[in-house]
Amino acid sequence: MDKFIEKTKQVFKDRILRKKIVFILVAFIIFRAFASVPIPGIDISNLEQFFSQNQFLGLLNIFSGGGLSNLSLVMLGVGPYITGSIIMQLLTIMFPKLKALYHEEGEAGKKKFTQYSRLLTLPLALLQGFAFLTLLQKQNIIGQLGTFDLVSNILMIAAGSVLLMWIGELMTEFGIGNGISLLIFAGIVAGLPAQISQLLYTFDVSQIPIYLGFLVAAALVILGVVIVTEAERPIPVTYAKRVRGMKVYGGISTYLPLRVNQAGVMPIIFALSILLFPQMIFSFLANVQNATIVSVSSFILKILTNQVFYGILYFLLVFLFTYFYTAITFDPDSIATNLQKSGAFVPGIRPGKTTSEHISKILTRITFVGALFLGVIAILPLIMKSITGIASLAIGGTALLIVVSVVIDLIKKVDAQVAMREY
Repeated sequence: MDKFIEKTKQVFKDRILRKKIVFILVAFIIFRAFASVPIPGIDISNLEQFFSQNQFLGLLNIFSGGGLSNLSLVMLGVGPYITGSIIMQLLTIMFPKLKALYHEEGEAGKKKFTQYSRLLTLPLALLQGFAFLTLLQKQNIIGQLGTFDLVSNILMIAAGSVLLMWIGELMTEFGIGNGISLLIFAGIVAGLPAQISQLLYTFDVSQIPIYLGFLVAAALVILGVVIVTEAERPIPVTYAKRVRGMKVYGGISTYLPLRVNQAGVMPIIFALSILLFPQMIFSFLANVQNATIVSVSSFILKILTNQVFYGILYFLLVFLFTYFYTAITFDPDSIATNLQKSGAFVPGIRPGKTTSEHISKILTRITFVGALFLGVIAILPLIMKSITGIASLAIGGTALLIVVSVVIDLIKKVDAQVAMREY
């Protein structure tokens, strides 16, 4: 505790770190101000009922930073930017030049790759804005909009999403940590007071054992998230000795760290996107005039909203996408080639293809653990709700994973800044 207090004092004594923290706080205030301004013509009672019955939009609300729940000007949040990043990652499979840009051209290549994701954000924001407004009109949450009002609202929503992307980029540049992650973190934390007040309002003395069990489960989940997020599998690496003149270089032993949760929270976002869009499409089709289309759409929606089916499908998609995203972002062939070029090798393993196969084998095994972990975290709210029967006690596994990951990353960044200034 004393060490934490001392570290906090060092942070606020440093003028540069203090400015970074103040910049992040100001960005949070601006974000929450826009998130509290709703678009015109909303039926609040219908909106609350719609969200309470829709697990998909409840999860999507996490990635909008809480702006979707009240249909604010930033209702899409950083969702279009994240979707653009996902599309760019998928395109690396089909286009070798994009893969080379991301993996082989260093920091300059990654900056150009990120720029392409930014350019995709605007058309995706316009498309998603139109889709949401159309769906909400069909659900009678907002009134029927004329052409001018519809175009105006779509432009406002898209502008809000682009604004948040820009604020997130500024936070990354002038603040501490990843700005996009911090905005999602702020949205999740901002929703805690409402959830706590709802829990207090529905407090029942007879449910105290369940509340205590929930606190224990929450502590265990947080501990598990921290352990798996930080867990690594080190692969020993040795640099060959080289003699140049009278000096000997190399001969150093180090290790290559492979994270158990290599994919982070991205597989959950992938799975959420796959589950969300069919429901949006069939919700739209359920209101057309054709009786056959309406009956088919209603039947499919009934299956998609079934808690057991939804939980199983969600778990499987997260599990599969963990392997998929890890395969996209981590290239064992590239790692093996770089090790060989720098005169490094894994003890007992031949350089080149054999090293690549060895890394792939280890990565496949530890990814299995990471995939199981992410799958359980994703369906954790459903498990808690079925055990306790109290919706407000459902631990938001995805939200919890984001919060813990962001806090860990932020602490590391602050420690690095403090250590750099000490030296």
